[in-house]
Formats: sequence, structure tokens, C-alpha cells
Amino acid sequence: MNSSGTRSSRWGRNPFVHTLKFSTADKIKIGLMSVTVFPVRLLLVSFLMLLAWPFAFAASLGRSQYVVEPQSWWRSFIHLSLRVIMRVMWFCGGFHWIKVKGERATPTEAPILTVAPHSSYFDSIPVTCTMCSIVAKLESASIPVWGTLIKYIRPVFVFRSDQDSRKQTVEEIKRRAASGGEWPQIMIFPEGTCTNRSSLILFKAGAFIPGFPVQPVVLRYQNKLDTISWTWRGPGAFKLLWLTLCQPHNAIEIEFLPVYTPSDEEKKNPTLFAGNVQKLMAKALELPITDLSFEDREISFSQGPLRIHNPSSLLEFNQLVRRLRLKSTDVLLKDQASRARKLPRHQLDLEDFACFLHLPVTDALQQVFNLFVKQNEEVRIDIRHFVIALSTIYRPSRSMETLKLAFQMYENEDSGEVHEDELSSTLEIMLGVKEIELSAFFMELDGTDTGKITYDELYHFIEQHPRFVQDYLDFKDHPRKFGIRRPISCNGQNHVKDK
Repeated sequence: MNSSGTRSSRWGRNPFVHTLKFSTADKIKIGLMSVTVFPVRLLLVSFLMLLAWPFAFAASLGRSQYVVEPQSWWRSFIHLSLRVIMRVMWFCGGFHWIKVKGERATPTEAPILTVAPHSSYFDSIPVTCTMCSIVAKLESASIPVWGTLIKYIRPVFVFRSDQDSRKQTVEEIKRRAASGGEWPQIMIFPEGTCTNRSSLILFKAGAFIPGFPVQPVVLRYQNKLDTISWTWRGPGAFKLLWLTLCQPHNAIEIEFLPVYTPSDEEKKNPTLFAGNVQKLMAKALELPITDLSFEDREISFSQGPLRIHNPSSLLEFNQLVRRLRLKSTDVLLKDQASRARKLPRHQLDLEDFACFLHLPVTDALQQVFNLFVKQNEEVRIDIRHFVIALSTIYRPSRSMETLKLAFQMYENEDSGEVHEDELSSTLEIMLGVKEIELSAFFMELDGTDTGKITYDELYHFIEQHPRFVQDYLDFKDHPRKFGIRRPISCNGQNHVKDK
């Protein structure tokens, strides 16, 4: 699969990876703080969080999740007490001064606050400072102590894997936003996941579907050593808590930007609305914008024996698939594979490709088509390559299912075998690499280069050799060139020595 070559520069640093590098001075400072200040801070923070729990629990008793009752004097007292306790807690954690720029809008001016970048559980600082409602995962309500505090601010809960739950979440946001200031403002992190703050990833549309004015809020953590970022690959939560509490001071700045009122066109097009707010916030933060989204992290960090080695072209393909609004399911993929197998000619031009997908010819479809056109050949694509790529981005960590789907499209009806070049093309797409050479693998498999293999044979070989990609494949920029050695066959036995 080809790539336009422009995505890598637009993506830059992977926003889902965070690496910490310590200088000698950092190590000495952390060592000293770990045996002096850290235990005291941890004790105080834990005590204050436990102190807040009975207040939040009492205020939440008998309270409706659908109606805002008049604020009684004792609930007002609890509200003020919780804000004070939370501020003291952050102070004890090293956030001595919280710099605030701009002016927060009233709920009637902007019922929704959009906050970015989202990079840490420390992003709860602006939440506790404002006591706004938030959109939270349903599981967060069951977190000991902290879950009670979350429930106190009357969040909108969402169960991410349930599409109906997502729709209900959007409807609840609409209902609250339309209350004319009766409900507290809703603070939403539109990126939908934590990143390392190197860029702003695509904003989800949930905050923008209601079409109400929003107030963008940007966060800046200003310590030189970033012990804040908690994302998909990097230090864990407890390590970051320890390192952050070992910093003499943790600098944070919260800036409220002017309220953004959507145009009529943006009200009709939440994606446009989200994109324009994202650009505004990226400019204020002086950060680039990427085409990556929350869902792309699964492609970046796929698992399994045939995990994706270079996700660049597949990430680009996934971004274009989103533009085409193509939905994938296991049943749909099987149907496409079945139809692709039955085609008398697997090579399709752009018009035939559009008919196969039941879509009109558009610029986005043309771009998808171009990803699969081979250089120096007629302008046609092998539709089987498209189905393999679609299966790979839909289920990046279920590579054996994609491999089986490919065999169903390629295999000989009588023998169930596929040719070496067909397997090479399949693996190139699945791994995101180029120029796979399989002759050495076939020699290792049965001692003769037959150039054919069945799915069962390949499945069992991969099952017995979990380092299959590293040890038995040859392709351009293979990691073996950087020191990974191929096992040496001796008397029919393979011996792998890991250094």
C-alpha cells in the first residue's frame, strides 16, 4: 500500500508515546525529595482526599440526576468546603500557584467548556477549581473515594463501547446546554484521550453537536521535566504521581479563551465546528494539529504475532476511511471478501471500485484508490488489497483473523493454497512494510521452495514461532538490520538466542 508521503511530517512525534529522560541533577533531586518531601506530600494529599469524601457523599444523597434542585444553605456550605479542600490538596501536591488567564464565561454565555490538551489525571485541577460537570467513563464512578467526588459534580456518564450510550450522552449534553444556565457548565476534553501534548489530535464532535456557544480553555504545564503526561505508552500512573510529588513546584496555567459562537453552517456541521475550535486552541497553544484520533492508538500499538510494524500508511488509510464514513463489522468484511473472491477480475478501475463500495466517486475515494495503485502499472487496484487493509485497521490486534480472510480470497479451491507473491502482498499491507521476501521462509518451512502454503500450515508455524516476523521475514528496513539475528537451523532444530 502506498502513502502520500505527507502524513509523517504532519503527525510528527507520536502523541500517544511519552518518554522521560533524566539528567544527573534530576536524579539527585528526585532521590532527595523521595526520602524527605514525598512521604509528607503523599500523606497530606491522601488525608485531604479522604476528608473531602464525606462532604461529597452527604451532598449527593437523595439528589436527582435529572433535575437541579434549589441550592440549600448546607449544600452551598459543602460546595465551598469541597473547593477549599481540593485547592489545599493541590497545594500540598506542589501546585502552589495556579495561574489563570482570561475570564470564565457564565453558563448562559457558554454552557460548554472545551479543554485541551488532555494529557493527565492532573487535568482534574480545572474541574475542581470550577466544579463544572464533566463527561466521564461509567467505570470512573466505581473508583474508591475519587468516584464519589466525581459523582458529586453530576457528570454525564458514557460507556465507550456502547453506541447507544454515546447517543444518550450527546442527548444529555444537549438537554443540559439548553437549560439556560440552570445546570452547571459541562467541561469536555474533546480529544477523548490523553496525549503527550506534542500536538492536538482530532476533536470528537460530542461537545459541538448541540450547536451552542463554547468557551475554549487551554492548559499549560510548564515544568521542564514532564512528569505530568500519562498516555498509552510511557510511565504508569503511580510512577508519575511519585515523580510529580518529588518536584519542588509544579507550574500550571489555565487560560480561558473568548467564547466561540458557531455560525449557521457550523451548527449544521459539528465536524466543521470542532475543527475550527481545534485550530483556534492550537494557535493559542502554539501546537500543530494532527490527523490522528483516539481510535488510531489501537493501530499504533497493535498486538499479536503479526502486529503492525510501520503504521504510517494504515493511519493515512484509516483517516480517509473516516472521511468516507465507511463502517466495518466482521459480517461486512466477510461479505466484501466473498464478493471480491467471486469477481472474474480482481483488478478494478475507480468507477468499479465506487460500485463495489456503493459510494459515489469523490476526492476522498480517489485518494483511497490511489493508495492501492501500483507504480508503473495501469490505473487499477486489486480489490483484495483494500479488503485486507480495511480488516487490518478495523481489528489491528486480531491479525490472524485478517490473515484468514486474505486466504479465503486468494486460496485455490482444491488445495487451499496461496502463492508466495500473494502472501507477500498480504503481509506487506498487514505489517505496513514494503518488499517482503519469503523464499527463505519457505525453505525453512519444508526444505524446498514450493512457493505455496495453506492457512493451517502458516497458522501452526506462527503459533510455534512467535518471533515469526523478526526471524523469518525479510523486508525493507527490517529490524534485523539493527541487530536482531535470524535463528540458525541445526539438524532440523531452530535455536534462538536473545541478547
